[in-house]
Amino acid sequence: MSDDHYSLSAKVFHSIREDILSGKYQANEELKEKTIGQEMGVSRTPVREALRQLELEGLVRIIPNKGAFVEGVTLKDIKDIYEIRTLLEGLCAKWATDNITREQLEELDETVFLSDFHFSKENWDQILELDNRFHEIVYEACGSKELTRVLRDYHHYLQRIRKITLEQKERARASIDEHRMIADALKERNAVVAEESAKLHIRNTIANMDKIGWENLMK
Repeated sequence: MSDDHYSLSAKVFHSIREDILSGKYQANEELKEKTIGQEMGVSRTPVREALRQLELEGLVRIIPNKGAFVEGVTLKDIKDIYEIRTLLEGLCAKWATDNITREQLEELDETVFLSDFHFSKENWDQILELDNRFHEIVYEACGSKELTRVLRDYHHYLQRIRKITLEQKERARASIDEHRMIADALKERNAVVAEESAKLHIRNTIANMDKIGWENLMK
């Protein structure tokens, strides 16, 4: 198959995945190849391939002779991801201490500085974007494409919930301060403190969601 075909399939895959994770498609809702193809202006073939790939990710359930249905991300999935992230984010920060560049350290400082500014203005969308960028820089700096891939996927899966939590003033303030701790540890090349600071960041996020109520976050 041509590169254009694979590129088209990838675009369809990412579009459907985003719609599932954003809540456009609800759990158990049927994903009709023909309807999606018409909406996206493509044939049913790339849609079918995208649905098969989404099934491998656990976001779609394909039932023979019936169709494809949204599996989505369940409450248990969310809790599991956060527990796993506690370990993996720590490992990522630990590895990043050996690999992070001066330019990346400067960009981390800039994201924290800008986060402080937008917090003072209560610009929650910008804070979420800067939070995404902060984590992405650390992922890029860890030196492991496999760890980066897993953490990026997890981060993306949690986008909707992270948006809710970072719109809470108290949690947004704490999150920015925790980012500063991680950035400082990386700047000092202190692997132990970087790892523990990254773990603490996720543990505090979990504690905050315990306070809110996990079920409320899934509404």
